[in-house]
Amino acid sequence: MRFRNREEAAALLAARLAAYRGRHPLVLGVPRGAVPMARIIADALDGDLDVELVRKLRAPGQPELAIGAVDEAGSVLKGAYFDVASDEYIAEEIRIQQEILRKRRMLYTADRKAVDPAGRIAILVDDGLATGSSMLSAIRSARRRKPQKIVVAIGVAPTTTLARLQREADEIVCLYSTDAFQAVGQFFDDFSEVTDDMVVDALQRVPKTGQSLSGATGL
Repeated sequence: MRFRNREEAAALLAARLAAYRGRHPLVLGVPRGAVPMARIIADALDGDLDVELVRKLRAPGQPELAIGAVDEAGSVLKGAYFDVASDEYIAEEIRIQQEILRKRRMLYTADRKAVDPAGRIAILVDDGLATGSSMLSAIRSARRRKPQKIVVAIGVAPTTTLARLQREADEIVCLYSTDAFQAVGQFFDDFSEVTDDMVVDALQRVPKTGQSLSGATGL
């Protein structure tokens, strides 16, 4: 399965999540790539939109490989390759990533507080997952704030990653899962970079309340 772009994947996810329309869900995009997707989903479900800020911890010499993740509160998730790095390296990597999280929170939502998910249906959105460390960290971060339910909505992920997430999320909606997985971008015709400006625009845009789900079509 391939998607034309993130917008198509978001429309398909919105259709799969239609049961939550009218229940005022809180849709949380994982920056940066998933936030415009989360905007589409929040509009379709008449929900609120915010970000769930987490950052992967990068392997030494292999920045694309996640050895874990950290959230805004400083909670660290240890991934399968966590022990390949020294304590000194990990401490510095945590510091670097938390500084990025601090700057992003100021940039994205400086004019307001983060939306509280307590007692609400929280839908965590990402375009795709590889190791799943960042999403697992996002789930745990959201869970500490006591939502009614946590739903994970993603475009594509390896089957092994989904198995990890199923132990912690209340529900997972994944458009395509496969063992033949190298990178999220291989499943999108257009996987252009999402910039900070695009994230800010998605968060500030006036919601298109009542948007139809009929635009989602099968692939």
